[in-house]
Amino acid sequence: MTTTQEYGGPGSRTDPAGGSTARPPTAAGPVADTGVAEVLARMRALAAGLPADDGVAVFNEVYLAVTEAVARRIGDGAFQDPAATGELDIRFARRYFDAVEAAAAGLRPPACWRPLFQLRRHPGVRPLQFALAGINAHIGHDLALAVVDTCRALECEPAALEHDFDRVGGVLTSLEERIRELLMPGPDVLDVADPLTHLIGSWSLDKARDGAWVAARALWSVRRLPDVTEELTERLDAGVGLVGRMLLTPLPG
Repeated sequence: MTTTQEYGGPGSRTDPAGGSTARPPTAAGPVADTGVAEVLARMRALAAGLPADDGVAVFNEVYLAVTEAVARRIGDGAFQDPAATGELDIRFARRYFDAVEAAAAGLRPPACWRPLFQLRRHPGVRPLQFALAGINAHIGHDLALAVVDTCRALECEPAALEHDFDRVGGVLTSLEERIRELLMPGPDVLDVADPLTHLIGSWSLDKARDGAWVAARALWSVRRLPDVTEELTERLDAGVGLVGRMLLTPLPG
């Protein structure tokens, strides 16, 4: 993400009139460490209980790898505010777990997650599609809401999280190539004529992450207007769900 308000200006980190946007760097602490450990344990339990070819299992494996990488970097001190990063990681994961629980209970998960749960066993959907659809739902919708959740919990502005938000984005980007390598069909199968080529080329992790940050800032700015917040959240959910539906288009062969 390109930061446009890095220094100075209303609402930036260094603007005295913009309120308390920055937080001093803190150690992760036992609460964050325990919470992230619980997130990892729950993901591993989900992995153990799902068939390997289940679409949710495919995404869960990807998400587990990302969370393990973030946890390592929290422990290594790679983040400016490890405690805030841990809090964001936990609240982010909860939204995925809530969707899993809703689907398991026969309830309707958020619109962004419905395509994955509805098509999770479709034989015409390839593993890479499942992975991208899950990432799309979680990054495009859940991440924005998790940023707002974290700001409320820590009583800070989104700008206080931006530096480490970008660092987490760097972890995601570094893993995206590996994910595609693991799940992409070989060159003998995938060529320019394969519909999967067009599907995966239509979605960008970086753009989804940037969109999540813009959405988080927008939701935070209208947080005292419940009707507007609800409408923005619903529209975000529906839009991300539409993209997910397209990513999960069943393909021949």
